[in-house]
Amino acid sequence: MDSIGSYCAGISFAGNSKAIASINYVLADLVASASTGGFATSSAGKGDKAIYGLAQCRGDVSASDCTACLADAAKQLPSTCSYSADARIWYDYCFVRYASNNAGFIGQADTDAGVILVNTQAMDDGKAFEKAVGKVMGKVTAQAAAAGSGGLGRDKEQYTPFVSVYGLAQCTRDLAPLACAQCLSTAVSRFGQYCGAQEGCQINYSSCRVRYEIYPFYFPLVAGGGGGRATTDMTKYNKIVVHP
Repeated sequence: MDSIGSYCAGISFAGNSKAIASINYVLADLVASASTGGFATSSAGKGDKAIYGLAQCRGDVSASDCTACLADAAKQLPSTCSYSADARIWYDYCFVRYASNNAGFIGQADTDAGVILVNTQAMDDGKAFEKAVGKVMGKVTAQAAAAGSGGLGRDKEQYTPFVSVYGLAQCTRDLAPLACAQCLSTAVSRFGQYCGAQEGCQINYSSCRVRYEIYPFYFPLVAGGGGGRATTDMTKYNKIVVHP
């Protein structure tokens, strides 16, 4: 299982045994807790030496896929970021982050850093396609921001008799509905800048993610949907890592 992107910032704790122990504890606790419920927060240490973490799986994936994704994320994150003070990693199926001395990210919409994937192929009728994308994203963001939704929205919109646009929106479950709506609104507002009329695009922030494709990618995969696939073929996407 490969990540779709990561973000590392701040000092490195490599060589700081206490900080490394706290980070490893938080990551192990996140995997154990989020594997059963799909979402978890954790912390270790006190005061300015505290480490805070958050993990969440995409709300439509199976428990086994969730567990496998979290385990891989927790394994890869320390080495990918060399035990940085602020470390985040995104996968198709999950997201994991930790930060030192910063409990403030929990419960707050965070759209500072992110990973954007843009399909290299463009649709022919750009304006009509962007309108269809706008419709489906309007539906899924409303679903995700609704109380009781678990922060997840999935839907599709017919574009032509033979092509549908599939959309997904998700917020981390620490966000209240209003904060979720704000995060998703910010993400979707960037479609014009990054996505245009490309066949697929996803914007992954630390508190929310939005994605559309012209093939089924969320579960349950639609039968006969023109070759649905659940994981991203990275050879067909350009990656942009957004920094604060």
